Formats: sequence, structure tokens, C-alpha cells
Amino acid sequence: MFERLELHKQRFDELNTKISDPGIMADNKAYRDLVRERSSLEDVMTVYDRYLALEQQLAEARDLLGEEKDPEMADFVRAEIESLGSAIEEKREELKLLLLPRDEMADRDVIVEIRAGTGGDEAALFAGDLYRMYTHYAENHRWKLERLSASPSDMGGFKEVIFSLKGKEVWPRMKFESGVHRVQRVPVTESSGRIHTSTATVAILPEAQDVEVKVDPADLKIDVFRSTGPGGQSVNTTDSAVRVTHKPTGLVVSCQDEKSQLQNKEKALRILKARMLDAARHKQQQEEAAQRRSQVGTGERSEKIRTYNFPQGRVTDHRIGLTLHKLQAVLEGDLDDLTGALMDDEKAQALRGVAS
Repeated sequence: MFERLELHKQRFDELNTKISDPGIMADNKAYRDLVRERSSLEDVMTVYDRYLALEQQLAEARDLLGEEKDPEMADFVRAEIESLGSAIEEKREELKLLLLPRDEMADRDVIVEIRAGTGGDEAALFAGDLYRMYTHYAENHRWKLERLSASPSDMGGFKEVIFSLKGKEVWPRMKFESGVHRVQRVPVTESSGRIHTSTATVAILPEAQDVEVKVDPADLKIDVFRSTGPGGQSVNTTDSAVRVTHKPTGLVVSCQDEKSQLQNKEKALRILKARMLDAARHKQQQEEAAQRRSQVGTGERSEKIRTYNFPQGRVTDHRIGLTLHKLQAVLEGDLDDLTGALMDDEKAQALRGVAS
């Protein structure tokens, strides 16, 4: 860890020298890049400088203790040494956290896709419950939710619903929701009172930026059709619904929520780009399998990540073995206990990879 810190310190000093060079200051782009790099190191250097200062104070206090003849003063110095030792340990842990690789998607907004899984009508109802849960969670964190596409089911809920979330810390908090969510309860359609198990899948996709995902219009096949509602009935008299097929990858996205064909096309392209970015990220992560295993779960959608048990009023996250007996609160958007525990676990696992 300290070898890395010394390299960072050398680079930080180099950047300070370069930034003050009149020749660099005349080059706006070069100057801006150097300032950005320096800013990324500044927090680490501030803590590291404080750590080194504390180490120096500790060394001086130990020297003083070895020379001190007055018992009362010696006790005072010992207390100071103990206090400095605690402060140094705190700074060491703080440095470990600062040296963790930053999630490159940390500042991204997300697109959320919820799909009914096994369980028929009950799975669709559960997908609707999850949508409402995330809607409340977004309200709690003052995120902006925009529904992009939805396929309602006949009995309520959704066969599929896709929406975007924009705001502070959206990706760091929502990324843990990717996977299979399982519900255990007595369905409204069950007359005998038997508990059924149903599932819904959730995919969390960081929203793509134009510079990351380039889509050649020649690679797109665009079909238009009339919007339909539950049961297949037509809900629009014009061909406003849009289906976009990306021919090279075979990805297909349909949007029909808007009355405007253009708006549906724009939403479909946003979803398509997010899926393309997600596919590229998963490919890269598969090539870095060893690193992936050091993180919280794999994010694969085939994983059963959480169970919502209605008879016992509990929610269990299987990745970290956490059970909360507050099912209704969670379904009303109180996800912070779950998310906080997952974030802490991710951080703890990442810290194991930082040399002490």
C-alpha cells in the first residue's frame, strides 16, 4: 500500500510543478487534464500527509519517553503515544478506502428492467410490487423516475416494465438489485390458501453515453405498429409504437407508451444503447473473472438474490445472508438497510485486496 502511496505522492508533486509551467497553462486542454488528474489525487495526498505527520509525532514521542525521568510526565507521554497510535490506525484505514478502485459507473444514471418470471399472473403482480417499491425508493432519495416502456398484465402488474432513474448515487445504490427476486405468498387467485413461489427478474443497466455506444443507423431495423394494452386490445388508432432491432447483435427493443412515434423511437434507442453497454461490460467482466469473484455477487440475472416471504413478514438477501423482519417497509421503498449492508460488504471484500 505504501509503495503505491509514494508513487502517488511523486506524481502529485510532478503535477504541481507542471501546472505552474506557463507553457502548460497556455494549452487549455493539457492544463485541464492535469488539473483533473491532480484533483483525483488530492484527497489521498491530504490524508497521507496527515498520516506521515502523525508517524513523525509518534517517533518523537517515543524518543521523548526514553529520555523522560519524571514519572508523571512519562505517564503523560505514554497517553500521547497511545492516542497517536489510534489516530495513525484510523488514517491507515482511511487510506485503504481511498486507494480502492473507483467504480467507473459511479456517477451514472440507470435504466431498470423488471420482468415477470415463473408464476404466471402472480409473477406479473409481483413485478408490479417491485416497480412500486423502486418508485417509493426513488422518491425517498429524490431521484427522477421516467417510465420508458410497459406491458401490463390482464390481472394487474406487469409482464415487463422499463424505466430510468436519474439522481445522486443512483448506480452505487441500485446496482445490487440486478438478479432474480423471489416472492413467497398466497396469491389472490389461490382459493385454497396455499403459499406459492413466484419470481421476477430485475436488470440494472448504467445509462450509456453517446461517446461510448455508437449505433450506425444502417444497422437498425425499425418497425412501427399500433399500441396494445392488456389482452391485446388496441389502445391507439395510429402506428405510434416502435420496435427497434439491432441487426449485428440481434437485440430488440419495443416502446409504445408515448403517442408520438418519434418519442417511442428515442426511448427505444436509449434502452438499446444501455443494453449494448451492459453486454460490453459483462464481456469485459467475464474476462476478469478472478476480479469479479472478489466483488459482491456477480450481478448475473440468473442469480436468486432476494426472497420476500409474506407469511413471516421477512426479506432475506441471499448474497450476504441478511434477513430483515420488515417486509412491508421494504416494499414501501425502505431499502437503505439492505443497500447499506451490501455496500459495506462490497467495501470490506475490496479492502481485503489492498495490501496492508
